[in-house]
Amino acid sequence: MTRAPANLLAVRRLLLDHLDRDPNRVRDADLEPGEVGIVGDANHRGGYHCGSDRVVSNDYSVVESPRDRDGLTLDAAALDVGMFEVSAAGKTHTLQTFSTWCVAQCVANAPDTRDIREIIYSPDGRTVRRWDRLGRRSTGDVSHRWHTHFSFFRDSIKANRDQTPLFRRYLTTVGLIKPAAPAVTPKPAPAPPKEPDMTPDETKQLREIHTMLSRLDGREAVGMAYLRLAEGKDHRPDAKPVSHPTLTSLGAQLTAVQTALTALAKQRLFDPAVIVSGVLAGLDAEAIAAAIPSTVAEQVATELARRLAG
Repeated sequence: MTRAPANLLAVRRLLLDHLDRDPNRVRDADLEPGEVGIVGDANHRGGYHCGSDRVVSNDYSVVESPRDRDGLTLDAAALDVGMFEVSAAGKTHTLQTFSTWCVAQCVANAPDTRDIREIIYSPDGRTVRRWDRLGRRSTGDVSHRWHTHFSFFRDSIKANRDQTPLFRRYLTTVGLIKPAAPAVTPKPAPAPPKEPDMTPDETKQLREIHTMLSRLDGREAVGMAYLRLAEGKDHRPDAKPVSHPTLTSLGAQLTAVQTALTALAKQRLFDPAVIVSGVLAGLDAEAIAAAIPSTVAEQVATELARRLAG
């Protein structure tokens, strides 16, 4: 059998909580529980107040939108809201002003209206109008002079999507619900004071140790002293020359070696006559004769004879 879904029951409860101002008695000005309906009566057939057990052939609440065809269940998908009159923030609010506000939000395509298929309402208690998201219809029967009908796409009911935001926004806008206070991020608690790691005496001792480690005699930084010693210099009047090699003496020696190498590179390092003379001195006559090519042997013999004759 057709049932009232949880998400529309939540809308019904929200409206009654804020528009039934005196829940202990029935008043014309209040929105009473009997004026907020979801499921049609036993004789009701077809339309959004009916679930799958009561829809009719070619039912407009099923066939005109895939959202309705795909979302059809035993759940009803409509809400009726009856007459009320309340005052808030110096203004009077009625079913007519409520209905026209909701229609205006649908026309503007506000995000929290996009599951609403249609609203059948009266802006003045006389004329009946119909806002239809699908643009299929524009009128309704005269009963909508004293109640407003909301149809919801069935897939949103099947998904149990929250439908209270639009109605909560209305109640907040007219002043029946106070706006939620902005969240205040708590300031972090101040950190506890950090206890000193050392006592004053310990701090003094550490400074003295640092001075002794960073200076040789309390006056000169260690790095500067090492540089002075390496260079073989001493700024003190009574300083004696050092006997070990220093950066200064090593630099002078390197300069002298470079100068000597440069001069040597410019000299002729060998004399062919000297080299030949040295080679021949180590050979006997037979070895020398064997070393002379046959093509020049006669020339050599002639030259030797000439020299001996001379």
